[in-house]
Amino acid sequence: MDELYRIGVITEPHGIHGEVKIFPTTDDPDRIKKLKEVILDTGKEHLTLHPVSLKWVKQFVVVKFKEYDSINEIEQFRKKELFVTRENTVKLSEDEYLIPDLIGMKVVDEECQMIGILEDVLDTGANDVYQIRRDDKTMLLLPAIKQCILDVNVEEQIMKVHVMEGL
Repeated sequence: MDELYRIGVITEPHGIHGEVKIFPTTDDPDRIKKLKEVILDTGKEHLTLHPVSLKWVKQFVVVKFKEYDSINEIEQFRKKELFVTRENTVKLSEDEYLIPDLIGMKVVDEECQMIGILEDVLDTGANDVYQIRRDDKTMLLLPAIKQCILDVNVEEQIMKVHVMEGL
Protein backbone atom coordinates (compact mmCIF):
# COMPACT_ATOMS: atom_id res chain seq x y z
CA MET A 1 0.00 0.00 0.00
CA ASP A 2 1.14 3.56 -0.72
CA GLU A 3 2.52 5.75 2.03
CA LEU A 4 -0.26 7.10 4.22
CA TYR A 5 -0.60 10.66 5.51
CA ARG A 6 -2.74 11.41 8.55
CA ILE A 7 -5.42 14.04 8.01
CA GLY A 8 -7.47 13.64 11.17
CA VAL A 9 -8.66 11.67 14.17
CA ILE A 10 -12.24 10.59 14.82
CA THR A 11 -13.19 11.94 18.23
CA GLU A 12 -16.77 10.69 18.65
CA PRO A 13 -20.03 9.96 16.86
CA HIS A 14 -22.22 12.95 16.02
CA GLY A 15 -25.94 12.23 16.10
CA ILE A 16 -27.53 8.86 15.44
CA HIS A 17 -27.16 8.54 11.64
CA GLY A 18 -23.50 7.51 11.42
CA GLU A 19 -21.81 10.90 11.34
CA VAL A 20 -18.51 11.40 13.20
CA LYS A 21 -16.62 14.38 14.57
CA ILE A 22 -13.08 14.55 13.22
CA PHE A 23 -10.27 16.62 14.67
CA PRO A 24 -8.27 17.67 11.58
CA THR A 25 -4.49 17.21 11.72
CA THR A 26 -3.77 18.72 8.32
CA ASP A 27 -2.53 22.23 7.57
CA ASP A 28 -5.58 22.80 5.35
CA PRO A 29 -8.69 21.28 6.95
CA ASP A 30 -10.91 22.60 4.13
CA ARG A 31 -9.22 20.14 1.79
CA ILE A 32 -11.18 17.34 3.46
CA LYS A 33 -14.21 18.60 1.49
CA LYS A 34 -12.49 17.62 -1.77
CA LEU A 35 -11.65 14.04 -0.78
CA LYS A 36 -13.46 11.23 -2.50
CA GLU A 37 -11.99 8.60 -0.18
CA VAL A 38 -10.08 8.30 3.08
CA ILE A 39 -8.46 5.37 4.83
CA LEU A 40 -9.50 4.48 8.36
CA ASP A 41 -6.92 2.67 10.47
CA THR A 42 -9.00 0.50 12.82
CA GLY A 43 -5.91 -0.88 14.54
CA LYS A 44 -6.50 -4.23 12.83
CA GLU A 45 -7.04 -3.23 9.22
CA HIS A 46 -7.28 -0.29 6.83
CA LEU A 47 -10.78 0.47 5.58
CA THR A 48 -11.47 2.71 2.60
CA LEU A 49 -14.35 5.09 3.36
CA HIS A 50 -16.19 7.55 1.14
CA PRO A 51 -17.33 10.90 2.60
CA VAL A 52 -20.79 11.93 1.40
CA SER A 53 -21.38 15.03 3.53
CA LEU A 54 -19.30 17.40 5.59
CA LYS A 55 -19.94 20.35 7.89
CA TRP A 56 -18.00 22.33 10.47
CA VAL A 57 -18.90 22.32 14.18
CA LYS A 58 -16.43 24.57 16.02
CA GLN A 59 -12.92 23.17 15.36
CA PHE A 60 -14.26 19.78 14.26
CA VAL A 61 -15.30 18.48 10.86
CA VAL A 62 -18.48 16.40 10.99
CA VAL A 63 -18.45 13.77 8.25
CA LYS A 64 -20.95 11.19 7.09
CA PHE A 65 -19.44 8.18 5.32
CA LYS A 66 -21.36 6.22 2.68
CA GLU A 67 -20.48 2.95 4.43
CA TYR A 68 -22.16 3.69 7.80
CA ASP A 69 -25.72 4.75 8.64
CA SER A 70 -26.02 4.50 12.41
CA ILE A 71 -24.27 5.46 15.61
CA ASN A 72 -24.03 1.75 16.46
CA GLU A 73 -21.91 1.06 13.37
CA ILE A 74 -19.57 4.04 13.77
CA GLU A 75 -19.16 4.05 17.59
CA GLN A 76 -16.27 1.55 17.41
CA PHE A 77 -14.06 4.07 15.58
CA ARG A 78 -13.55 6.57 18.43
CA LYS A 79 -9.94 7.79 18.55
CA LYS A 80 -9.10 6.09 15.23
CA GLU A 81 -6.99 7.90 12.67
CA LEU A 82 -7.90 8.84 9.10
CA PHE A 83 -5.34 8.90 6.32
CA VAL A 84 -4.98 9.63 2.63
CA THR A 85 -2.56 8.14 0.13
CA ARG A 86 0.20 10.29 -1.39
CA GLU A 87 -1.83 10.70 -4.57
CA ASN A 88 -4.67 12.23 -2.52
CA THR A 89 -2.50 14.67 -0.58
CA VAL A 90 -3.00 18.36 -1.21
CA LYS A 91 -1.02 19.76 -4.15
CA LEU A 92 1.94 21.65 -2.72
CA SER A 93 3.27 24.97 -3.93
CA GLU A 94 6.93 25.79 -4.27
CA ASP A 95 8.79 25.64 -0.94
CA GLU A 96 6.09 23.46 0.66
CA TYR A 97 6.80 19.88 1.70
CA LEU A 98 5.04 16.96 3.32
CA ILE A 99 6.43 16.51 6.83
CA PRO A 100 7.15 12.78 6.36
CA ASP A 101 9.34 13.72 3.38
CA LEU A 102 11.45 15.94 5.65
CA ILE A 103 11.87 13.63 8.64
CA GLY A 104 15.24 11.87 8.53
CA MET A 105 16.73 14.40 6.11
CA LYS A 106 20.42 15.33 6.49
CA VAL A 107 20.88 18.96 7.49
CA VAL A 108 24.03 20.76 6.34
CA ASP A 109 25.32 24.34 6.64
CA GLU A 110 26.28 26.72 3.81
CA GLU A 111 29.64 24.96 3.41
CA CYS A 112 27.90 21.56 3.23
CA GLN A 113 29.21 20.57 6.68
CA MET A 114 26.92 18.11 8.44
CA ILE A 115 24.84 19.65 11.25
CA GLY A 116 22.54 16.73 12.01
CA ILE A 117 19.34 14.89 11.12
CA LEU A 118 15.89 16.48 11.01
CA GLU A 119 13.88 14.53 13.60
CA ASP A 120 10.61 16.44 13.88
CA VAL A 121 8.65 19.44 12.67
CA LEU A 122 6.99 21.46 15.42
CA ASP A 123 3.93 23.61 14.69
CA THR A 124 4.27 26.81 16.71
CA GLY A 125 1.48 28.77 15.05
CA ALA A 126 3.66 31.51 13.57
CA ASN A 127 5.91 29.17 11.58
CA ASP A 128 7.13 25.62 11.79
CA VAL A 129 10.30 24.83 13.73
CA TYR A 130 12.64 22.07 12.60
CA GLN A 131 14.02 19.89 15.38
CA ILE A 132 17.49 18.73 14.36
CA ARG A 133 19.51 16.15 16.30
CA ARG A 134 23.20 17.00 16.13
CA ASP A 135 25.98 14.39 16.12
CA ASP A 136 26.68 15.15 19.79
CA LYS A 137 22.99 14.25 20.54
CA THR A 138 22.02 17.86 21.38
CA MET A 139 19.03 19.43 19.66
CA LEU A 140 19.00 22.44 17.38
CA LEU A 141 15.64 24.16 16.93
CA LEU A 142 15.60 26.04 13.65
CA PRO A 143 12.70 28.20 12.45
CA ALA A 144 11.39 27.23 9.02
CA ILE A 145 11.91 30.68 7.54
CA LYS A 146 13.67 31.72 4.32
CA GLN A 147 16.54 33.32 6.24
CA CYS A 148 17.39 29.91 7.76
CA ILE A 149 16.25 27.32 5.21
CA LEU A 150 18.37 27.87 2.11
CA ASP A 151 17.55 24.76 0.08
CA VAL A 152 15.55 21.55 0.45
CA ASN A 153 16.28 18.62 -1.85
CA VAL A 154 13.71 15.91 -1.15
CA GLU A 155 15.16 13.50 -3.71
CA GLU A 156 18.66 13.63 -2.21
CA GLN A 157 17.30 14.01 1.37
CA ILE A 158 19.49 17.05 2.10
CA MET A 159 18.51 20.39 3.61
CA LYS A 160 20.95 23.29 3.44
CA VAL A 161 20.51 25.83 6.24
CA HIS A 162 21.92 28.99 7.72
CA VAL A 163 22.11 28.87 11.52
CA MET A 164 21.50 32.41 12.69
CA GLU A 165 23.62 33.68 15.54
CA GLY A 166 22.06 32.84 18.91
CA LEU A 167 20.36 29.62 17.83
